[in-house]
Amino acid sequence: MKVYLDNCCFNRPYDDQSHLRIRLESEAKLRIQEEIRAGVYKLIWSYILDYENSKNPFIERKQQIAKWRTYAVEDIQESVEILSSARMLQGHGIRKIDSLHIACAIHAGAGFFLTTDDGILKKVTPLLSNICITDPIDFIKEVLL
Repeated sequence: MKVYLDNCCFNRPYDDQSHLRIRLESEAKLRIQEEIRAGVYKLIWSYILDYENSKNPFIERKQQIAKWRTYAVEDIQESVEILSSARMLQGHGIRKIDSLHIACAIHAGAGFFLTTDDGILKKVTPLLSNICITDPIDFIKEVLL
């Protein structure tokens, strides 16, 4: 099964862990990464992950996230199809960067798009039937349990 983690998902363990939701999402995301390392899930990477991570002002975080590219089975590059899909999503109120992440995941045939961004979860989930957009906790509950 192919999975795509967006940038906010990769950054979740670096957020303030004193909040229960953030701590649980972090733990779930770390478990998913263990499963990726073990070959249970296939990680999809993209040019937009590289771009967004390059803007990370925290050097250590940026370097740690960038290492995950080596675990990816596929690295999606910009294409006319991806840009077209992203424009369609933007027409439904999805931010440009988020729409590019989602379009890359769809283009790669990912079964799951994982995010911790409530805006994406609320707006996109009803729009798409060809990919499951969810947070790391619900992914764990749905797939691993």
